[in-house]
Amino acid sequence: QVQLVESGGGLVQAGGSLRLSCAASRSIFSINSMGWYRQAPGRQRELVAAITSGSSTDYADSVKGRFTISTDNAKNTIYLQMNTLKPEDTAVYYCNAVRLERIYWGQGTQVTVSS
Repeated sequence: QVQLVESGGGLVQAGGSLRLSCAASRSIFSINSMGWYRQAPGRQRELVAAITSGSSTDYADSVKGRFTISTDNAKNTIYLQMNTLKPEDTAVYYCNAVRLERIYWGQGTQVTVSS
């Protein structure tokens, strides 16, 4: 089992920055991959960024150059640094972990970007 707890969402103006955190209940070395997804009202959940245990990263085209995913292994935590935020980034952001072919989700954190 992996429990995930997100934090760091909020309201920000366009062009601003936020950093999301996701704390895992076990060592992230034991997790195959972790990532961030988001879901806007009326839209499907989509991948934002992911990182594997080998530190390979993947980003949605819409966030490349603006968002950065990173890890703090000592804290069993991953981060999503979001810069130059746009109104279209408004969504609930979910932390995701894959371990032993099982998928785990956090409760989600709201990010709202005002124009």
